[in-house]
Amino acid sequence: MAVNRDYIFQPRMSYRTVSGVNGLLVILDDVKFPKYAKIVNLCLHDGTIRSGQVLEVSVSKAVVQVFEGTSGIDAKNTVCEFTGDILKSPVCEDMLGRVFNESAKPIDKGPTVLAKDFLDIQGQPINPHSRIYPEEMIQTGISAIDIMNSIARGQNIPIFSAAGLPRNEIAAQICRQGGLVKVPGKSVLDDHDDNFAIVFAAMGVNMETAHFFKQDFEENGSMENVCLFLNLANDPTIERIITPRLALTAAEFLVYQCEKHVLVILTDMSSYAEALREVSATREEVPGRRCFPGYMYTDLAKIYERAGRVEGRNGSITEIPILTMPNDGMYLFYGSGILFKVICSIDTYHSPYSRFDRLHY
Repeated sequence: MAVNRDYIFQPRMSYRTVSGVNGLLVILDDVKFPKYAKIVNLCLHDGTIRSGQVLEVSVSKAVVQVFEGTSGIDAKNTVCEFTGDILKSPVCEDMLGRVFNESAKPIDKGPTVLAKDFLDIQGQPINPHSRIYPEEMIQTGISAIDIMNSIARGQNIPIFSAAGLPRNEIAAQICRQGGLVKVPGKSVLDDHDDNFAIVFAAMGVNMETAHFFKQDFEENGSMENVCLFLNLANDPTIERIITPRLALTAAEFLVYQCEKHVLVILTDMSSYAEALREVSATREEVPGRRCFPGYMYTDLAKIYERAGRVEGRNGSITEIPILTMPNDGMYLFYGSGILFKVICSIDTYHSPYSRFDRLHY
């Protein structure tokens, strides 16, 4: 039964019509005018509140994907409230130097971050006509990248790795040594170190890796310039899909409203793709190659295409996705867009002279 509530902006509807629970999905019947991608709050019998998002709608039925998992959800006593709003992330400049979970909540025991704005995590598409061609360089401190595969501001360039290679050490090294390269004729403020920030998103990592990133950033003094998002391997799968979007939303705020040059590092995108596969299997969709969903490339493109520079803004978003290729296969997650593969034959954590073999496909 639906209950109307009077809100100033939009009324909310509550239901006790859960007809089934399947994996991460909750199925609701007798829903009035359900809308795709809207946020749903689920109140359990013990008072616990969980959040979800509408994945599918059909006449009066709605399929809701629960972010925190469906364990403990009782079909009879669970109250589902349709908020009528989309998933948004709180953003502000004070996010730099802080550590957040996959729900954009601080987990570093620091003070609460006061949001300056709430932005849609899906972002806004960039008009191709408004894009500026990437020309100005961002240094990583790794000679093999800076000399042979230079990264420009606003570029999207991946690092491909294989199981057992030190991709986490390379990602941490880029955060420690990354910075802007001064361009003759440009404003001094535009190339100043204070105008550069890093947004780091780790997906599906274990506790040891998460501790390594936090400890490395803090010990080397780079934490004050980094916004860190952590999604652990034991966290719900669906939250792994949200993590890179939260990171890019924070980066877009720093770029378009604070006019900073932001480097976004996403690791490991293979964990993200596996989360897509798990959610797709739960929804019983027709699988593609290696059981990954057929829309995986489209979903990844929504993430990668958020990098770039826009006319009228001084800031830029530069993306470095790091991927661990299954069985060392080299085109599953990027098609023909492969630039280089990490082949580290020495200790890259203590030495910047790692080898990068250039690949041509």
